Amino acid sequence: MGGHNPPFHGEFSSSRYALLFKPGHHQVTVNVGFYTSIIGLGTRPGDTAINEVQCENGDFDYTGGALANFWRSTENFATGNMLWAASQACPMRRVNVNGNLNLYQYNGGCCAGYASGGYLADSIISGNTVSGSQQQYFARNNRIGRWEGSLWNMVFVGNTGGIPSTHCGNTGGGAYTTIPQTPVIAEKPYISIDSGGRYTLRVPRVEYNKAGPTSNYDNVDQYDFSKVYVATASDSAAVINQKLTSGLHVVLSPGIYQLTDSITINRSNTTVLGIGWATLVSTTGKPAITVANVEGVRIAGILLQAGTASTPSLLRWGDSKDSGNSRNPGFLSDVFARVGGTNNAAQQQVQADVMVQINSGNVVIDNTWLWRADHSVGGEVVNSQNPCDHGLVVNGDDVTAYGLAVEHQLNDLVVWSGENGRTYFFQSELPYDVTQQNFGNPGYVGYRVANNVQNHHAYGVGVYSFFRDHSVSVANGFSTGSSSNVVFVNPFTKYLSGNGQITHVINGRGATVSQGGAQIAYVC
Repeated sequence: MGGHNPPFHGEFSSSRYALLFKPGHHQVTVNVGFYTSIIGLGTRPGDTAINEVQCENGDFDYTGGALANFWRSTENFATGNMLWAASQACPMRRVNVNGNLNLYQYNGGCCAGYASGGYLADSIISGNTVSGSQQQYFARNNRIGRWEGSLWNMVFVGNTGGIPSTHCGNTGGGAYTTIPQTPVIAEKPYISIDSGGRYTLRVPRVEYNKAGPTSNYDNVDQYDFSKVYVATASDSAAVINQKLTSGLHVVLSPGIYQLTDSITINRSNTTVLGIGWATLVSTTGKPAITVANVEGVRIAGILLQAGTASTPSLLRWGDSKDSGNSRNPGFLSDVFARVGGTNNAAQQQVQADVMVQINSGNVVIDNTWLWRADHSVGGEVVNSQNPCDHGLVVNGDDVTAYGLAVEHQLNDLVVWSGENGRTYFFQSELPYDVTQQNFGNPGYVGYRVANNVQNHHAYGVGVYSFFRDHSVSVANGFSTGSSSNVVFVNPFTKYLSGNGQITHVINGRGATVSQGGAQIAYVC
């Protein structure tokens, strides 16, 4: 699914695709559309070469451009010059680009496609990476010949090569936040095939203070597929849970899983890997996935989706507050969630109180987009339809987030109550369809650190406003307590369009952004 005629063809399709390329050289051109993953099956990116892989604008009219190019991915191959004009939930991982990487496409008119990404990790770009119209971007552990461009917020963690230095604000230089090393990371699990046709699940080990892309692809735990269950969308949660209880890892093949119960992970060091945008729908009000108080769990490559029954959370990690293990943390890699979009809210609504709730400590989020849909198959979502209070709630200590995007929830979008939290890149749009009474007056914000938290760090974080339907004034984009060890580096707010304003960036500091006033404000 994809293409630009009609624009954004297949945005809410029920089709799911994983295109798996064996090691070797493939003389093909692949245009990547919605719900499609392009995956090389080598042990390292250079094992699989694909002639051309690209994502074009979803609408060649500039008013659409790449703005709604969501839910597609590439990983573990080599290619030449590459076009990847995409927005949220479109990760590139473990890709070697022998040439230039363009992250936008210009088809004429204003604004070069309004690209709104994005995520790039564990890759090598030999030439220039040109961000163009990308409003914000997150890049982690890449080697890049030279990065060109910046609009509002470019965050680099653990990269090498031609990476810009930190500069707060977008006047007198680009808006860059650059961290030289990634404090703790395990790369996303992946599948390889050998010359005899045997598949292996490869689970990269935890690394600390990592700089640059992976150099040792043998630093993995390997499981042949006698230890892996490959699920299909016809499997119930009971079937999948029985396989997990027996000690197997699980690969979720492409499809939409209509779950009447939770997929439950009760064993340490378990991997659940989705490919081809495996989509887990909560149909009875139970979380799609729960993780017990166990360590070393990996969940990757999954789209969580709300159903019509009221659901406390779509994913709950930890039965209760638990410290976890700093030497064996859990990881969420490319796990996305949405409330709405596929339903016509005027006819039937979907709902979830919280999208992702982290109760355990020492859990790492590596790329997520938690989206309450602003539009759907029925058009605009209005009047707080498809209710969802929070995108992310963190109760555990020592939780880290890389590449965090959370949008349009109806209360505080992020609530962080655990100690020693760290966020590297945050992008958030406040809800379009709220009122002063139900959003502005209660003092809701894009990102709230609880007042009692003593230690928290956030780097390169932004909250945007487009109060489409009503005039709403909010006091702050971010809110924290008064501890001197709660530190926000380069926070900002951005007025996109619509009515109302964000009065301050954080805790009463920073200028107002509004229609007719300043459009963007940083606290440096």
